Amino acid sequence: MESIAASIKGDGAKASAKLAVKEDAEAAQAVAKVIDINAKVADAARLSKEDLGNKKVVDETVLGLRKTSLFDENVAPQEVKSDRPAPGAAPKFERAYVNAPPMIPHSVEGLLPITQANNQCLGCHMPDVAKSVGATPIPPSHFTNYRPTTVYKNGELVKEGKKVGIAKGDMGNVGDIKLAKVKKLNHLYQGRYNCSQCHAPQANVKTAVGNTFKSDGLTDEFKSHSNLVDMMDDGVK
Repeated sequence: MESIAASIKGDGAKASAKLAVKEDAEAAQAVAKVIDINAKVADAARLSKEDLGNKKVVDETVLGLRKTSLFDENVAPQEVKSDRPAPGAAPKFERAYVNAPPMIPHSVEGLLPITQANNQCLGCHMPDVAKSVGATPIPPSHFTNYRPTTVYKNGELVKEGKKVGIAKGDMGNVGDIKLAKVKKLNHLYQGRYNCSQCHAPQANVKTAVGNTFKSDGLTDEFKSHSNLVDMMDDGVK
């Protein structure tokens, strides 16, 4: 992974994924561990301490997120550490819930912003490369177009072969189009191209409050894998 990290953290030059496949396959397998970054947030002792319902008297300093007097204007922001390891050197993070977009465990220095001409995420996360370098592969749902086929024909807006009323001066009623015809692609669907739209880098910072959220069905398998492509129409048909 050093060869990839050096290229990414340089002057923006693109990393060579094929070279990484040969050089770093063994190192990549060594960092396959998945960790729960929310473990301390849901700590029972912390939740009990922060539960205002358990207190007979509630002081004003615990009412807000900044945990100090409302009359104190000299409140410094919490220090944030975002010095994450280079790509390939960081353990993966558990998903927060079933089919949640996995968060980015590594540094994004030199990787952002993603532009039309440059998306370095694809160098490691395309399915034909990901396994060899220990990266999470882009799932099948990202190679699928779920949007309805839309055309403008004879002055009418037509979705999935159905006129939806643009001639009346509006965008039409599409409420009865329950599920568009799924179109599987042999390339990445461009609606999924902007990775950082859903996947975000993480920082080492203590959260302002605890979190009691627990996901149903988050088995060990789904902590690191997705079946979204099989569940996309769940509850629609």
